Amino acid sequence: QVQLVESGGDLVQAGGSLRLSCAASGSSFRIAAMGWYRLAPGLPRELVATIGRGESTYYAGTVQGRFTISVDNAWRTVFLQMNNLQPEDTAVYYCAASRYGANYFTAGLPLDAWGRGTRVTVSS
Repeated sequence: QVQLVESGGDLVQAGGSLRLSCAASGSSFRIAAMGWYRLAPGLPRELVATIGRGESTYYAGTVQGRFTISVDNAWRTVFLQMNNLQPEDTAVYYCAASRYGANYFTAGLPLDAWGRGTRVTVSS
């Protein structure tokens, strides 16, 4: 079974940066794509970014230009570099993995593994 564990969430001042990490363990399936979601109070869950094999990427319009998703060569860890953070970025950030592809994220199809989340708080 694939297990995902996020880390890196913290309290940061507006304009600051954080790098989130999501480490995968286990090998029940080959990961084809990984992504980050966030959940803020009073708002629906938002797909933040995805990365697929070949390093194709997707970003939500709210974060494009500020956030960068990347993955290590072994597909063991996915990262989310977050720059110029704003209070509206405050949320619990979750990583997820699909055995099928990044289209499963953008199409809202079931994903195969989820982390438990890491909290990001951005103060004004």
